[in-house]
Amino acid sequence: MSKIINQIRHFFERHGFYVSSRFADKLGMRAKNVRLFFIYLSFATFGAWFAVYLTLAFLLKFKDMLYAKRTSVFDL
Repeated sequence: MSKIINQIRHFFERHGFYVSSRFADKLGMRAKNVRLFFIYLSFATFGAWFAVYLTLAFLLKFKDMLYAKRTSVFDL
């Protein structure tokens, strides 16, 4: 079982890292820096979408506070 897992891991390492190596060759950079860029970019976009989510949640809560539906005229 361990041999199969190692073969799968080596396959993805050979073919998966080749993409970042090609980008690095085209840009004249090290492959390590390209990989780090993709890792940081993935964290940054996750954080950005989480911030968008929190902002929308705050705006919806704020809208509900301002435009509360009143059941009668005497609730002012």
